Amino acid sequence: MAKTTMKALAAMDYGRPEDLVMIESAIPSPGRGQIKVRIKAATINPTDLRVITGGYKDMLPVSFPYVLGNDFAGTVTQIGEDVSGYKVGDEVFGQALPRDLRAACSPTKPSVSTGSLAEYAVFEADTPLIAHRPDTVPVETAAALAISGMTARALMKIAQMDAGTSALIIGATGGSGTSLVSLLAHQGIRVTATAGSPEKAEMLLRLGAVATVGHDPADYPKDMDAVFNMALFEDRIWNAAASLRTRGKLLSIMHPAATAADLGRDDVEYHFMLDMDGVYGGMPDVAEAASKGELTVEIGEVFPFNQAVDAVVAYAREKLPGKIVVTF
Repeated sequence: MAKTTMKALAAMDYGRPEDLVMIESAIPSPGRGQIKVRIKAATINPTDLRVITGGYKDMLPVSFPYVLGNDFAGTVTQIGEDVSGYKVGDEVFGQALPRDLRAACSPTKPSVSTGSLAEYAVFEADTPLIAHRPDTVPVETAAALAISGMTARALMKIAQMDAGTSALIIGATGGSGTSLVSLLAHQGIRVTATAGSPEKAEMLLRLGAVATVGHDPADYPKDMDAVFNMALFEDRIWNAAASLRTRGKLLSIMHPAATAADLGRDDVEYHFMLDMDGVYGGMPDVAEAASKGELTVEIGEVFPFNQAVDAVVAYAREKLPGKIVVTF
């Protein structure tokens, strides 16, 4: 008899990462325009923490049990009707928000799923946020790059910086931050990055940063051409804006978007980056760049799926650099 249930990492209510549990759930089936994927690797992201701790419950309430997981890599095991871009056996990777967060997705081609921190998940096939995984890119790397690589590429394109200019990256030791350090450094940009330990500072220098500073805003350099905010929410983003020169650029991925009052100044450019349409290059572009070695990501630690709760707890404690990957 074919297997009908699977294990999934879920929140049973809003709470702490330690409250997450492994549940037995029905294996989802793909509908029209959808694919079912046997997950091989997935990662932990800020969205996972914000959702389960109730940070978004006023804007994006979710139902329970809530299966976590956004980015992934795996194998297509079943296709629904009207799917032409994939077939059973294809190796794929990408990012897709759990269905309860559909309101935060593209209104035209929403990339949503049943949650990728599970043995199986169903995804929308017609989205720029999923692509075939190149043979040269391991599953762990592909899962780690899905959000990190796409985010770093988009930020670099928006910033449009010239070689020799300066950039500060706040929150540089996460997945998107490490990818961004490497990308900017390869463009000849002088990167200063925040690090919370000597080990993390050493990693950032290896990736191409010219200098590192601690997390105390008093230590941030001044008169920077651009600041990339990967960590500060709107109540603290003025610390990032204070590091810019006049007419410098502040680019942030932290939701919700900041207001002029949050920034504390009106003489800088502010860009809130949330690309759910692949406007700055979708997952096929990430796949191509990764296959050429142009796009990298730092993997801090790999956890087996039966230790997924430990993986989320470790991520929440922010002690590990790079992406935390869960393998199946």
